Amino acid sequence: MHQAPHHHPPSAEVTDDAPTMLRLRGRWTLRYASEIGDVLRAVPAGITRIDARAVERLDTLGALQLLRYAERHGLDFTQFCFRDEHQPLVNAIENVQDDRPPPPRETGLRAALERLGQAITRSIDETVGLVGFFGEVLVKLLRLFKEPRRFRPIATVHHMEQVGLDAVPLVALLSLMVGAVIAFLGATVLADFGATIYVVELVTIAFLREFGVLLAAILLAGRTASAFTAQIGMMVNREEVDAIRVLGLDPVDLLVLPRLLALLAMLPLLTFIAMLAGLLGGLLVASLALDIPAPAFLNRMQATFQLRHFLVGMTKAPVFALVIALIGCLQGLRVRGTAQSLGERTTASVVQAISMVIVLDALAALWFMEMGL
Repeated sequence: MHQAPHHHPPSAEVTDDAPTMLRLRGRWTLRYASEIGDVLRAVPAGITRIDARAVERLDTLGALQLLRYAERHGLDFTQFCFRDEHQPLVNAIENVQDDRPPPPRETGLRAALERLGQAITRSIDETVGLVGFFGEVLVKLLRLFKEPRRFRPIATVHHMEQVGLDAVPLVALLSLMVGAVIAFLGATVLADFGATIYVVELVTIAFLREFGVLLAAILLAGRTASAFTAQIGMMVNREEVDAIRVLGLDPVDLLVLPRLLALLAMLPLLTFIAMLAGLLGGLLVASLALDIPAPAFLNRMQATFQLRHFLVGMTKAPVFALVIALIGCLQGLRVRGTAQSLGERTTASVVQAISMVIVLDALAALWFMEMGL
């Protein structure tokens, strides 16, 4: 007569020869879910290791319960002993364990100060990382003069087209519109003093010193920094950057320097285009709405033009290009294998690049003003 197999419920015991080791027996499966909870709650204090080699059967619930027990009591789950046939399941559960919903966000002064401190710490870490990355890129850039074979001309030209030529229509259109708006606003104020003609100086100086380079840099910070982060981040996700290192190549040489050189070459050109478009926008508004003929506008602009205003604007362009390229590439290299990480880093690159451009432009304006330039 055939007898049904006897099912042993889960149990745990501590032996005298190993008082800090908990030995498990029986079946740790979904069928005995309540018994498993009772057994784990009854475990005495002082346990540091668990031996589950005597467990008859183990399923997902049993492995997850043991994992949660290890987390609650600060035990090293990798030190638990399982049977060879159970180990693959345990490894899979450990790798894909689902995080429980986060606790409700704390409120109050203490929690606010804690979040503020964490934000400041992250900002400092980001700044230190950016400075370190700048040093690494600078070393690799200087190495190109010693080893020209590392230079990637095809990739550089490709990124010059992507960064510069493709952005010309947007930069020109936006600068044209901003130039027209500045002319309208200036005329509205100056008309009360009978000095509408000074709109020419307002538009000229504003675009040569500030708005031309600032508009071009902000557009590239949003357009190009995010593209750099997304491109390099996807390569990190697909382990292409790891493959580059395995082949003995330098990711900075292949991925960062071509983008950096392309941006250094194209942002000054885009700045010049933005200046011309802004002046054209002011010219159109002056001739069509302010009764200032185009020849009079051009003559006054030529008479009041000073080369120093143009040079002040152009000297900012390489600095902004360097900052945008470094932030975009660094955030891309910091992507950590998930779509969420890629989205967070792309957002961070745009926010950081635009913020840095505006802060540096403000500091440069103050410095040039103090220097009398």
